Amino acid sequence: MTSNFALEPPSAPVAPVHGPPTPLAAHRAQARALAAGRLRERISGGHLAPGTKLSEHVIAQELGVSRNTLREAFTMLAEESLVDRVPNRGVFVARPTAGDVREIYNARRIIEPGAVLWGSCSEQVLTGLWSVIEAARAARAAGDITGMADANQRFHRGLMDLTGSDTLVTTMDRLLARMRLMFHSMSTDPGFHGDYVDRNAELLRLLEAGERERAAESLREYLSFAEAQLLDHVE
Repeated sequence: MTSNFALEPPSAPVAPVHGPPTPLAAHRAQARALAAGRLRERISGGHLAPGTKLSEHVIAQELGVSRNTLREAFTMLAEESLVDRVPNRGVFVARPTAGDVREIYNARRIIEPGAVLWGSCSEQVLTGLWSVIEAARAARAAGDITGMADANQRFHRGLMDLTGSDTLVTTMDRLLARMRLMFHSMSTDPGFHGDYVDRNAELLRLLEAGERERAAESLREYLSFAEAQLLDHVE
């Protein structure tokens, strides 16, 4: 299905190699970033499973970009470990390894407790996090595993909003997209996501009480526990 939003003209000329960026070059860079962002959102939303082959022709048409621009977007996603480029076979959604799990959780154990310790716990952000927890509880009551996974992703992204840093939020978006690929291995286990609904609620109660150090330590333990669960399924 062709998108109604074209990211670039269908016959955009090639930008010059030398000299300052032209408006066209900037437009092409924006198109590349938007295309990568659309695919990243699909991965983060659980719509593209690990190992899925990405059709260059179909996706370029759907996103309204040239195939050259899409290839550049694939390169961006490959650098983020979200896709694998296999010579003579094509581009595939990445299959996480045990090493990927360890790398991501190492990063999360640094940036998420940091947000909890030093971020700004405004009433607006905390209220938003409670609404995410209520959505997770509703999903758990309905046996909706995808809904619980979505809410868990939103909760951890919301923790990055405490920092007020667009850079850290972008970093978290990329980590969570990779996390969603790992969640596919737990897609039939309602207990995996269900347990974290209560853990998230307890973390938020500690934040509201101003017990930041306890919240940060609880979060580090929580992340280590989740890492061990995932490694049991990946290794």
